[in-house]
Amino acid sequence: MSSSSPGHGLAPYDALLLVSFGGPEAPEEVMPFLRQVTGGRGIPEERLTEVAGHYLAFGGRSPINDQCRDLLAALRAELAGRGLELPLYWGNRNTAPWLGETMAEIARDGHRRVLAITTSAYPSYSSCRQYRENLWDAWSPVAAAGTELQVDRVRNYAQHPGFVDANLAAVREAVERLSDEVPHLLFVTHSLPTAMAETAGPPPRSETGSYVDWHQSVAQEITWQLRQETGVAHPFDLVYCSRSGPPSQPWLEPDINDRMAELAAAGVRSVVVAPIGFVSDHMEVVFDLDTEARETAEELGLRMERAATAGTHPAFVSGLVDLALERAAVARGEPAAPSVIEGGSPGLVVCPVGCCPNLREPGRPALCGAVAPG
Repeated sequence: MSSSSPGHGLAPYDALLLVSFGGPEAPEEVMPFLRQVTGGRGIPEERLTEVAGHYLAFGGRSPINDQCRDLLAALRAELAGRGLELPLYWGNRNTAPWLGETMAEIARDGHRRVLAITTSAYPSYSSCRQYRENLWDAWSPVAAAGTELQVDRVRNYAQHPGFVDANLAAVREAVERLSDEVPHLLFVTHSLPTAMAETAGPPPRSETGSYVDWHQSVAQEITWQLRQETGVAHPFDLVYCSRSGPPSQPWLEPDINDRMAELAAAGVRSVVVAPIGFVSDHMEVVFDLDTEARETAEELGLRMERAATAGTHPAFVSGLVDLALERAAVARGEPAAPSVIEGGSPGLVVCPVGCCPNLREPGRPALCGAVAPG
């Protein structure tokens, strides 16, 4: 029986779509990419020039597309190993391969039910709903041309054991490289405007929103697992990087560099920096952490080890396929027990109205929402 046959495997889906952020691959692509990403947000030109310098210091090439290629290869191998014979496409929000062009290709190839997997694990506007808006933008021309193409997506998966286990393994390895010390763990994610963070996730929300809550729960789970394994209780914090808004706008804090300065002043001698907010290495990791934060650590006399991102860790790749199978079961109307860490949230298969709202354009449509599309 084929894995795409009704009632089996990934049916009713006939294609998978990896949706990622994108990044420049040559110096001349850097400023167009940054303008694409920040369009309509009022980011000063001098800030764009500053960030462009980060990319140019690495040859104008972000590592994110190469990491997506590696993830695609790992996913194809995992699918093949399970006998799941579905084509896997790739589309980016901000650079080639453009999501709209990939969606058109999917339609031309005759697929009519597609499951999207985003390279973003947490609920918030920028890490969830904005992807759904971009899916709408890519889907709309296909629908307008008369093609009946349905696009669903896997749920937010930061609290899935596959993602957590991959990050746990990375933190464990980084801690072992500091074997003579008990390092302070700094779990890092991208900062957001506090107004965006507070509206992350479906109502009712905590005061800090699901974005912060989910990161805290992942950090707590990793720290608890380490203690179970070693008997050592590592102190830890959730910290932030990559703030880009105007000084007058409140963003999530503390910044990783500020927190390291506080720790050094308190006598801490070593830190493990764990980028749990990122699925793979890209500029926020290789510049903000591997370059800027490392320089800060050296100035402060701190030993610093950076844990790997989930990347293509087998637990993460396997977990993504498990999530696709889980979503397919839901689409078939079968009972599904979402796999989550102890005390975690399974997230949402379909986002309700008011979930991670677009505060700048409240009426902008998004795919895979409470009204499909809507």
